[in-house]
Amino acid sequence: MLAGRTPGTRLDDEGRRQVESIGRRIAALPLQRIVSSPLERCRETAAAIAAQQPTTPRVRSDKRLNECDYGAWTGESLKALSKQPLWKVVQAHPSGVRFPEGESMLAMQARAVAAVREIDAEVEAEAGPDGLWVAVSHGDVIKSVLAAALGMHFDLFQRVVVDPASVSVIRFTPLRPFVVHLNDSGSDLGPLRPPKRRRRRVSSDAPVGGGAGFGGTRSTGRRSQTTS
Repeated sequence: MLAGRTPGTRLDDEGRRQVESIGRRIAALPLQRIVSSPLERCRETAAAIAAQQPTTPRVRSDKRLNECDYGAWTGESLKALSKQPLWKVVQAHPSGVRFPEGESMLAMQARAVAAVREIDAEVEAEAGPDGLWVAVSHGDVIKSVLAAALGMHFDLFQRVVVDPASVSVIRFTPLRPFVVHLNDSGSDLGPLRPPKRRRRRVSSDAPVGGGAGFGGTRSTGRRSQTTS
C-alpha cells in the first residue's frame, strides 16, 4: 500500500528495531538540530535518534519535509497502481508527473531542497561550518534531494536507492554539495565527527585522485538523512 500522508501510520516492530539501531549509530555525532517530517512515522524516528544523543536536542517539524502528496493514489496497493498509465511516467519522466488530486513531483523536490538549504545555512550560522544536523523524511523526498545534490536531472532520480532507516549524508560548501554517504545502513559514522580544531578555510574543491576520505576534506554544512 502507498501510505503517503495517511494519518496515524506508525512504525511496526521491525521499524522500531531499525530506528533504535540508527539512533545508536548517529549517537556518535554531536547534533545541532533534528528536523522531521510532520508524519508520525518520521517523528517516531526522530525521537529515537534524539533519545540516544548525549544532550537530547529538540526535534523540530517542518512540513516541507513531508511525504509527497500522492493524492488519489494514497492508500492504493502498489500492484494496482503499477497497472495505471501514470506509473510508467513516474518511472521514466517524473518531472512531468502531477498525481491526481495531489502534488507534482517537481514541487516535492523544490520544497524539500529549499528546506534543506535553509536549515543548513541556519545551522552553519549557529554552529560554524562543521555543524551537524539530521533531517528525517521519506524515500522519494530524500531521493529528490540527493538527485539535486548530485546534479542529476530529475528524470534520473529513480536511479537513486534509499532504503528504510538508511543514512545519506550531504556536505554543503559555497560552490557545490558533496554526497558523502548514500543509502548507508551499517557503516561507522564516527569519522563524520567534527575535528577538534576547525579548519580556517572552507573549500569547495574536490581532491584530485580521490583524496584521503571524508576526514581529510572537512568543509561546511554536513547533514544526515534518515527515512522511515
